[in-house]
Amino acid sequence: MADWAGMRVVVLGLARQGKAMARYLAEHGAEVTVSDLKTATELAHSTLELDDLDLRFVFGSHPPQLIEGADLLCLSGGVPAGLPLAKQAREMGIRVANDAQIFMEASPAPSIGITGSAGKSTVTALVGQMANAAVTGGERRVWVGGNIGRPLIAELDHIREIDLVVIELSSFQLELMTISPGIAAILNITPNHLDRHGTMEAYAAAKRRILEFQTPDDTAVLGTEDPAGWELRQVARGRVLVFGWSPTAGYEGAHLEGEEIRLRLEGRESAVCSVEAVNLRGRHNLLNVLAACAIGAAGGLPLEALEAGIRAFTGLPHRLELVRRVRDVDWYNDSIATAPERVMAAIDAFDRPLVLLAGGRDKDLPWERLAALIVKRVDHLVLFGEVAEKVEKAIANHGPQDRPYSVDRTSDLEAAVWAADRVAEPGDVVLLAPGGTSFDEFPDFEARGERFRELVRGL
Repeated sequence: MADWAGMRVVVLGLARQGKAMARYLAEHGAEVTVSDLKTATELAHSTLELDDLDLRFVFGSHPPQLIEGADLLCLSGGVPAGLPLAKQAREMGIRVANDAQIFMEASPAPSIGITGSAGKSTVTALVGQMANAAVTGGERRVWVGGNIGRPLIAELDHIREIDLVVIELSSFQLELMTISPGIAAILNITPNHLDRHGTMEAYAAAKRRILEFQTPDDTAVLGTEDPAGWELRQVARGRVLVFGWSPTAGYEGAHLEGEEIRLRLEGRESAVCSVEAVNLRGRHNLLNVLAACAIGAAGGLPLEALEAGIRAFTGLPHRLELVRRVRDVDWYNDSIATAPERVMAAIDAFDRPLVLLAGGRDKDLPWERLAALIVKRVDHLVLFGEVAEKVEKAIANHGPQDRPYSVDRTSDLEAAVWAADRVAEPGDVVLLAPGGTSFDEFPDFEARGERFRELVRGL
């Protein structure tokens, strides 16, 4: 474990990861300066959380002199790796890292790392549930976190060698990392965050880094249904386990056989459980369950724990979450759907008439395939936020069509809910699956989902 005493560290970004890094480093003796582009007034609550620490704050800008004499520059998740100050730090020979890198370097426990364009939080949480089922009644503890929930650097002092870490890693974290978990899973690679990474190639390269620092003793878990992810088997340095609808010749892993989830491992094939045991809606979530089974098997979890985890897992908030039924209309919250691919998966999870709420801020992603599906499946489309015009144009490019029967453009989420309530009929599903980020109106997808819940409960 690194000796932080006297180290001069600059942390950029006072969001969740930045606060966790500042606390951990300061408590271990580092001289920490925290800088954020927001004002002191805007961040008063965050600084109050760190009031017990001896920290220096710089608000409103990231001046070049900030890193003079620094030993390390740490970036919070929302801070781009290509930021001028980060480039300046590299030119000066100052190391640039993030919370996940620092955590992985210091953690004494074996780790399972999970990334992907869609489904990574669900799979991370499900693998955590499986792992907890395996260690129930024992001394070993499972730690689940990273890009999901609490940054694991905040738990580092309590993690032991006998424990197990299940960590979700985003492309923002991976693009800086030079260390890989012993078990690394890539669920899929589809267009996402192009506003941050610039090109699909750069985004895919960031995801690929989860494998690039593995050793021949490590394991990669890859999906056979996603072409971009499956190509990365050529990058894997150790064992490869797979997941997909059918078995893959020459590889072991998880697959379906009829209505049964099965696992092929060490030359033997076993049943995990029936598809009926899965409590999650949508075919994409069934693939997530297969991924979790392959990952759990890579981690040595017994079949009984895999099945127990599946049966107990009911999903995460803001992911195809049924909020309530109003006048025989079901309202679903899928605020996590911040890319067109995720909206398509959400639409495909239903076979009833759909009222779709789409909007938010665009991530420079293509909307053409989603527009074609909307024309085919959505009865009423309600648009809101900055991306509304782009979506409407994508639909118009398909020429005259039978659907949607109506298209409403509204100013914000609240107006979109009222518009959806006006057009929804008994038997319909109203689905919030925005396709864009929340940042034009809310601080994150969770805040957007919470507001949607409030509005629907008020109908």
